[in-house]
This record gives sequence, structure tokens and C-alpha cells, in this order.
Amino acid sequence: MRDIVEIGIGREARRTYELADIALVPSRRTRSSKDVDTSWRIDAYDFDIPLMTHPTDALVSPASAAEFARLGGLAVLNAEGIWARHADAEEKIAEVVKVARAAKEDWDLEAANRLLQELHAAPINEELLVSRIKEIRETGAITAVRVSPQHARDLAPVVIKAGIDLLIIQGTLISAEHVTAQGEPLNLKEFIGGLDVPVIVGGVVDYHTALHLMRTGAAGVIVGTGSTTSAEALGIDVSMATAIADAAAARKDYLDETEGRYVHIIADGGIETAGDIAKAIACGADAVALSDLLATTEEAPGQGYSWPSAAAHPTYPRGFVWSNMAESEKLVSLEEALFGPSASALGDRNLVGGLRRTMAKCGFTDVKSFQRVELSVRPKGV
Repeated sequence: MRDIVEIGIGREARRTYELADIALVPSRRTRSSKDVDTSWRIDAYDFDIPLMTHPTDALVSPASAAEFARLGGLAVLNAEGIWARHADAEEKIAEVVKVARAAKEDWDLEAANRLLQELHAAPINEELLVSRIKEIRETGAITAVRVSPQHARDLAPVVIKAGIDLLIIQGTLISAEHVTAQGEPLNLKEFIGGLDVPVIVGGVVDYHTALHLMRTGAAGVIVGTGSTTSAEALGIDVSMATAIADAAAARKDYLDETEGRYVHIIADGGIETAGDIAKAIACGADAVALSDLLATTEEAPGQGYSWPSAAAHPTYPRGFVWSNMAESEKLVSLEEALFGPSASALGDRNLVGGLRRTMAKCGFTDVKSFQRVELSVRPKGV
């Protein structure tokens, strides 16, 4: 039964929960973390860890994508970002970081966003985009590229021809039919049905939209809006624990509806620690998209700074160029961030090790079965 509260005469709202509001309850035998399997398979592709990157230039370059893939995850290159618009992308990103670092002391949060807007005003260079994709492919990595719903019709044929393995159609929020006053609506069911590669779509925050997107034929659905400031900018605030659980309910109903077609759920947003990764999977996610947790790695182009792809919107950016690193803090390797060893007790390093230990302490040996772990709701303010 849904928890409905009255917020005023004649107006009700549903009570929802963040990942921070819930806790895992060990209720089975404990196991050794060495016996835990963290692998994830979507469509024909196997991954050693259930982790994906948020498609931001701050995290994903051809080189860092190859390294993330080597370590067992799925890296997603932004087909509409700086890497697809500027041949000297590394230098351009370094400029963004330089501006953000100088503006941080003055709390000028707009300075780096303005530069991002300028850099994204340059047209997408399709030849450059294809060469970036080939760079990743030549390393043997499973290659995934993100396009927005607005540009999917134009860019999808380009990136598919370049040889990608997975197409990600991702906006801040998305529906099964993107309607626009200019041009024909993008009907995702028709669009995905005509493609030769599996597609992951998102983000969504509710049961009905998740179900509609599953019916498009997508292999996966992204839940959440990434690290955008939707609450401040749009009045939209995503309670990730509830959103993931709702999408998992839609997946179950779709599984029954189709007599066996399973659609994967990827949580993107509100993931700040290894504990959050475990909670997201416990709520029903098959994998988790990482953003800020990877920003402080040596391989990340942003060198400690991160921003969501929506931060570069030309008229209404959402999300800042920001770093939570202390001045004395040093970058770590991507391998250390994912697998350790780590001296940090904050859950921000050795992320896969943290997930393994959580699963083992709760008595589960694989990601799918871990979705059945018992949950409790934490009292507010605890």
C-alpha cells in the first residue's frame, strides 16, 4: 500500500524515500567476500562489475573508457560533448577545470558553466566523433555512446555505423515519445525497433514511464537524472530508493506481460558511496551509473572536477562544474577507486570491494539474488 499524506485541503502527496533513508538488514548466513560474484550481463555483453559511467566529458575520454572497460565496467562516451566537438578536447577540458578552480574560491558557480556553453556551441564533428569511437573499439572494449532524445534520429546512424556495441539514449528525463514543435515526434518504440544494436534509455523516475520505455524494446532503463540540480532548477526531486523500487515493479509486470523478457535497470543519481551502490541494487537495480565517485581518479579528464552532461545546456544548464576534493587530497588510480586497496573509511574507495563485503555479510553470492535482501527504513534525522 502506498504511503499517502495530506499536504493541504484537497491535495495529497506520496511519501517517498532516498537511498539515505533505507538500510540493509543482514538476515541470512554470512559468506566470504571471495565467494561473491559481481558480474552483470546485458543483452550479449558481459561485465565483471555492475558499474557504468555517467556520460560526461569530465569522466569519459577514449583512454579512460578503455581503462574502465579493462577493469570490468561499461564506460559511456557522450556523442554530443566536447570530445565530439573539439580535436583538442583535453586542452578544452583543462580550461574548464582551470576556470572552475579559480572560481571556486569566489563561489562563482556560473563561470565554468558559461565556458561549457561556449565549447558546446561548436558543431558536432561527425568525423571526429567516429574517430573517438574507433579509438575505444581498437582497445577491444565494449563500446557505448550516449545521444540525447533530441538528436537521436541524426546521430544514432552515425555512431552505429562507426561500430558501437550499445546505444544509450539519455536525457535528464525521457518518455517513450519525445514530442517537439519542430519536426516529427521521436517514437522510441518505432525508432529502437529499427536499430541493429541494443539500446539503454533513460532517465525515468516513476513506474508508468519505466513500463512504457520497457515496451519500446529497450534492453535497459536508466532510473534517475544523474547529478543534476533538478530540485533547484526544475522543482523535480528524485527519491532514488522509491524510483528504483517502482521501476523494478514495472520490470516484474513487464516480465509477466511478455512471458519472460527481462529489462535491466541502471540507477543514475544519488550514488555517493559504496553503501549507496549496494542500496541501489537492493532496491532492484541491476547496475549503477557512477559520476562524482570517479571524478577524483587519475584517468578522469576533469582531474577532480565533475559535471553532468546537462550542465552545458545553452539556455538552462542543470548541474555545476564542481569538486569535493580537499586541497591536500590526491588523485588515485581508477583501479584503486574500484578495487583498492584503500585507507579511506568513507566508502568512497574500493567500491567493488565494498559491494562484495555487503553482499557477503547479507549472505548473497550474486547481484540478482541480492535484490531480495531485507530492507528497513531509517528514522528521519538519523
